[in-house]
Amino acid sequence: MLSDKDRIFTNLYGIHDPGLDAAKRRGCWIDTKTFIDKGREWMINEMKASGLRGRGGAGFPTGLKWSFMPKQVGDRPHYLVVNADESEPGTCKDRDIMRHDPHLLIEGCLLASAAMSAHVCYVYVRGEFIREKEALQRAVDEAIAARLIGKNNIHGWDFDLYVHHGAGAYICGEETALLESLEGKKGLPRLKPPFPANVGLYGAPTTVNNVESIAVTGTIFRRGAGWFAKLGRPNNTGTKLFCISGHVNKPCNVEEEMGIPFRELIDRHCGGIRGGTENLLAVIPGGSSVPLVPAQQIIDCPLDFDSLRDLKSGLGTAAVIVMDKSTDVIRAISRIAYFYKHESCGQCTPCREGTGWMWRVLERMARGRAEKREIDMLLDVSYQIEGHTICALGDAAAWPVQGLIRHFRSAIEQRIDQYSANPDPEGAVRRMAAE
Repeated sequence: MLSDKDRIFTNLYGIHDPGLDAAKRRGCWIDTKTFIDKGREWMINEMKASGLRGRGGAGFPTGLKWSFMPKQVGDRPHYLVVNADESEPGTCKDRDIMRHDPHLLIEGCLLASAAMSAHVCYVYVRGEFIREKEALQRAVDEAIAARLIGKNNIHGWDFDLYVHHGAGAYICGEETALLESLEGKKGLPRLKPPFPANVGLYGAPTTVNNVESIAVTGTIFRRGAGWFAKLGRPNNTGTKLFCISGHVNKPCNVEEEMGIPFRELIDRHCGGIRGGTENLLAVIPGGSSVPLVPAQQIIDCPLDFDSLRDLKSGLGTAAVIVMDKSTDVIRAISRIAYFYKHESCGQCTPCREGTGWMWRVLERMARGRAEKREIDMLLDVSYQIEGHTICALGDAAAWPVQGLIRHFRSAIEQRIDQYSANPDPEGAVRRMAAE
């Protein structure tokens, strides 16, 4: 269990004032200039040594990502873009950072920008986050008034931060679609290469990072990379915000060590599974886009990138969605499939056509109005979508379907058998109505 002295987000629940003075009392904005004065190489190496992996879902090493930016600033300026378009179903961590600990994010933006020779940062906020955007803007205004950021600030690194409000499109959580939206265009993912580190916002070198990844930067520098690297497990270091929802007694957001076992996380922070541990059916461990894991596999599994990858799932955003045995798991995955069908931008044929096709088949399967041969057909179509699209939305739509078939094929077959034995008498109803 993570001890209180090791917590980074000490105002996650909004118990204290989110304002600048209170943030300073909690340790924010201390020694910021010292870190900037140590130079770009020191900051990037410190981030690499911490072992921080991106908290937005992919888990790519943050320090390595920063190092991809050109070392020299040429004719094109460098940009940092913070992805606050938190739209993954089940995920609700970044909004609490913006609501209650915004100065951790702002300080992190300054430090990360200095590490990549950027003087401008944009925070792209999800369209539905009205109060969060207002809270973040208030904190930005406070920081400007105190000359912590802006031109000629006290840290000696000119830095402008802009809060940009999106329009509520899930696809804009993909980094290149976000950049397109930020430029005022329709949010459609770009082909890669070129990658944003070479050709990003306005054609200039750009790094896109998640809110949580940036917000922990100042604390890592203050306490040292070694402190962060000692928390968690090898290759899965530090602390992580978990968003726990579904069939638990007390759903919550909580900061814990990476690699905490699922059972400990739920029992310690959520009061256990509704109806007891034996009532657990399955868990979606990282937001709706990762495959579900059945109870017997997840119950004592460490929640980190590598352990969940070994179970053919993923940590993703650490949005832990718990499903007990009252859940109609086929209908649950069908609902997720509808979400991805609705949010597909339509640019790639496999995703545009395949997401709708998978949803329609799953809807029939949820009622039992399917044939068993269609299960393998559905699985085959999911593989035709996965890896065949410009962005990862196709993968995100395919993986929940693959997880369902991998672990609950028997439930689908049973549903089909039940319908075959007792077909829906819709025709009889219509005849009665006609008479």
